[in-house]
Amino acid sequence: PKLEECLQQIPGTTSEISVQKSAWEEVSGYDENLNTIRTYQVCNVFEPSQNNWLLTTFIDRRGAQRIYVEIRFTVRDCSSIPNVPGSCKETFNLYYYETDAVIATKGSAFWMEAPYLKVDTIAADESFSQVDFGGRLMKVNTEVRSFGPLSKNGFYLAFQDYGACMSLLSVRVFYKKCPSVVQNFANFPETMTGAESTSLVIARGICIPNSEEVDVPIKLYCNGDGEWMVPIGSCTCKAGFEPDNGNVCRACPPGTFKSTQGSSLCLQCPSNSRSTAEAATVCVCRNGYYRGDGDQPDEPCTSVPSSPRNVISIVNETSVILEWHSPRETGGRDDVVYNIVCKKCRADRRSCSHCDDNVDFVPRQLGLTETRVFISNLLAHTLYSFEIQAVNGVSNKSPYPAQHVTIDITTNQAAPSIVPIMHQISSTMNSFTLSWPQPEQPNGIILDYELRYYEKDHAEINSTVLRSQTNTARVEGLRPGTVYVVQVRARTVAGFGKYSSKMCFQTLTDGKDCRLPLIAGSAAAGVVFIVSLIAISIVSDMSNCPSPLGCPTHFSGSPGMKIYIDPFTYEDPNEAVREFAKEIDVSTVKIEEVIGAGEFGEVYKGRLKLPGKREIYVAIKTLKAGYVEKQRRDFLSEASIMGQFDHPNIIRLEGVVTKSRPVMIVTEFMENGALDSFLRQNDGQFTVIQLVGMLRGISAGMKYLSEMNYVHRDLAARNILVNSNLVCKVSDFGLSRYLQEDTSDPSYTSSLGGKIPVRWTAPEAIAYRKFTSASDVWSYGIVMWEVMSYGERPYWDMSNQDVINAIEQDYRLPPPMDCPSALHQLMLDCWQKDRNVRPRFADIVSTLDKMIRNPTSLKAVANMPAVPSQPLLDRSIPDFNTFSSVEDWLSAIKMSQYRDNFLNSGFTSLQLVAQMTSEDLLRIGVTLAGHQKKILSNIQSMRVQMSQSPPTMA
Repeated sequence: PKLEECLQQIPGTTSEISVQKSAWEEVSGYDENLNTIRTYQVCNVFEPSQNNWLLTTFIDRRGAQRIYVEIRFTVRDCSSIPNVPGSCKETFNLYYYETDAVIATKGSAFWMEAPYLKVDTIAADESFSQVDFGGRLMKVNTEVRSFGPLSKNGFYLAFQDYGACMSLLSVRVFYKKCPSVVQNFANFPETMTGAESTSLVIARGICIPNSEEVDVPIKLYCNGDGEWMVPIGSCTCKAGFEPDNGNVCRACPPGTFKSTQGSSLCLQCPSNSRSTAEAATVCVCRNGYYRGDGDQPDEPCTSVPSSPRNVISIVNETSVILEWHSPRETGGRDDVVYNIVCKKCRADRRSCSHCDDNVDFVPRQLGLTETRVFISNLLAHTLYSFEIQAVNGVSNKSPYPAQHVTIDITTNQAAPSIVPIMHQISSTMNSFTLSWPQPEQPNGIILDYELRYYEKDHAEINSTVLRSQTNTARVEGLRPGTVYVVQVRARTVAGFGKYSSKMCFQTLTDGKDCRLPLIAGSAAAGVVFIVSLIAISIVSDMSNCPSPLGCPTHFSGSPGMKIYIDPFTYEDPNEAVREFAKEIDVSTVKIEEVIGAGEFGEVYKGRLKLPGKREIYVAIKTLKAGYVEKQRRDFLSEASIMGQFDHPNIIRLEGVVTKSRPVMIVTEFMENGALDSFLRQNDGQFTVIQLVGMLRGISAGMKYLSEMNYVHRDLAARNILVNSNLVCKVSDFGLSRYLQEDTSDPSYTSSLGGKIPVRWTAPEAIAYRKFTSASDVWSYGIVMWEVMSYGERPYWDMSNQDVINAIEQDYRLPPPMDCPSALHQLMLDCWQKDRNVRPRFADIVSTLDKMIRNPTSLKAVANMPAVPSQPLLDRSIPDFNTFSSVEDWLSAIKMSQYRDNFLNSGFTSLQLVAQMTSEDLLRIGVTLAGHQKKILSNIQSMRVQMSQSPPTMA
């Protein structure tokens, strides 16, 4: 069924066959079943110099490039003919002649003069010799020959007998083609085979109706036997259509839907939704029901919750505790949360305004998952109105406001709030003078202040108390060169407030007085004093004065140098957020699409339009609903860190959204995403100089961080982001939480305890938790290896413990394929066991700059031994003797996607694979340059291993 019927079967009449001198005769004979047939025969064996020709009529080739001829014939055994001369033959010749038009006519000598091309000399497998009473008992032979390529309109066939006694029973002329077929939801047309029996002819596929391409181009290869092979690409049913009977896409009937393309079937509409037409991609919610922004199309439609119930309030001075019961109706959802709207009202209740920003809500004001909230920092003797709203994931879809309940509360008399900070004005060997601003909420007239201080090395129980009528105090009777811990609190008629955070101040050792200008008096003057003091502490020469060291300290290092401040040293980490991260109004942020998921919530692409600035694309990290205060603090700590950095190779923080739900961190948008996945998607597509340029940008960013005394701890290609101009920027400043909490990410595991990215971490950091800029340099060396290997996993499939053991035994990663030796040497410098001899990031930047200015230094490629000298060396080129099949070998080199390409093309054994060339790879469909290089490199290694130790395998 795969062979096309003959183009032209030889008719059985002499009018359509040219015969020379009647040497060929049309006679009756018998086939092998003794059926009577008409044949052409010739048997002039007793006459010398025979040259008998039989010519077909003109045969139209019909577009075929290769023609097949099937000949059925018999030949008489010369030895069975009495007195036969030596010129008797048992073979004949087959010829063909190409032409664009009919040339030969009956009686012409064309068959003698035309320049025939010989196809083959045909010999019989069996000849006959016996004769019975009915004639010769023939033994029929069947031979098939082919010729090509053909280019003209048609051809003639010629049969030459030069001394044989034979009969020509039948001639069948045909060509081969691959039939039309529907495969992978694509139509492939009927396709002629190629000019050679080994040729592969490409046929392009067209998606069937209601389907669309998944991979392009969609094609099949037609081989010389008329068989389809090597399918590439496919189509799949569109959204709204399901596969039926294998290769038909049928529309989803009413009441069902299919939201995505693919091979899945139509689904029944979920609860509270419907579809009224065919081919629905989503079921529309019924009136009063909605889907949330994060709901999937196969989830039911839901409604808004009812209002909270049974509110209870407890007032304690200027604090309030509110408790309530959950709504009776949740709308069919389990994501109900609560928002608190706080309003401050006049005593006559005629007007209300929103509460000040300094009012605190614990655990938070918006997105409460529990039915309880603690509200503090309210004003004393003030009427407040609290609205408790119940919302869920579809409340923002409803035209009706959130269901809520309201309660009015009047606060009591209260003590003053905490003094926010203290500053040192002057210091001597035996004393220092301090100043502080008035509490943000005095809750009345401040009567006086109380200071409590003690030596830092002594217990708090040994503290001394000092009273002051103003917001300054001189503390005397101290020991020289000693650090003291100091706290202050304010008092009103309602009593003392809480003590401030602990701050550290030091007396002098050399007797020199150290003074700063004091602006005292009013509360406003105190604010001016703070601003002045900060400016002076940055630019003045304070060599004779101890720094106003706090607990935590906020100033260290050389004068004028910006030093990183750890936000976790703040007693209230929210203060660090306010100090280093700009608050953004949520109305300026537009979320467009999900681009990933972080530890705390979704990551989105969006746009930011700040007043007076142009709109820009941004990345938006969100904090998922239901968080606890610790999660919020950990989430925002990254913004507190990032906000302190300003460098073109460090991801830029645009700001944070903390006053509405969800909480967001907004950064610049990097179009190409994470560096490791970007490199894997573009394997082999960059020049060495481009890769070195990327590495130079990363090292420049790390140089900046190291100069700020910041240690990254998690430097890896996955934490480097790439923009559209291939600029690489260091990101992800949150590893501290990995070192303390559990995580499901397998990159962060260690059998030694704790959560560490073992493959990227220096040995001293794994063993002793000694993280420094030198350990970041080790990690940078791993990043270099990742870049030059286009995103290969460091140490391949070795376990984390194997990696630790190997490094301890002085094993280091080998150079990636085509890696310049200068770059691999720089990697080895970064992996020095002694951290003190590793290069600094400033040295790395300088070295890479020299390479970029002198590209010839990158031409020498690091040598790779064909057979590793160490057991662990170069796991990327495996020992082929360990594999029993081509499939296992492809899996080991991470090229399993080409399994069918190899096997369908006949490369079914490793011995055959070892002989492959780049042309073979291209022919079977390996078109990516990087994948070709990787496979050929492993094939070369296989050849070397074969030559040294031939495998024993089936």
